[in-house]
Amino acid sequence: MAGTSSAAELTDTEILIDAMRGLADAVTFSATQRTAGGCMSIISAVGSVAGCRNATELAQLRQFLRKFAILPVSVTVSQTAYQLNEFFPLSHGLLVPNALIAATALELTLTLYTKNRRHLQTIPVLTLVRHC
Repeated sequence: MAGTSSAAELTDTEILIDAMRGLADAVTFSATQRTAGGCMSIISAVGSVAGCRNATELAQLRQFLRKFAILPVSVTVSQTAYQLNEFFPLSHGLLVPNALIAATALELTLTLYTKNRRHLQTIPVLTLVRHC
């Protein structure tokens, strides 16, 4: 899966949801990412779909997601997420979706742009940038 995207950045779910809801910083950042060939985990795409409140929002989301490379969960990502959840106890607040997104960034050596530094900053080899 390495080399799937030319971008060195992975956009996290919360930023995408904020962009879909029209929050200015997230809209600007997401537009830049989409233009530059940004990517997201399939977990973020699924989370974004789950956040849609009606068919209109779902149609807008589909259009919005078209310019992102959506990265699948590979066997390696699954195994890394499992290890992260084993290594970082529940007290760190690392939920399964966060572990899968972090594992995707780790597998492809991507910087993860997120609003959720609190739960992810305990992963020392993960490059995080707090955004929006």
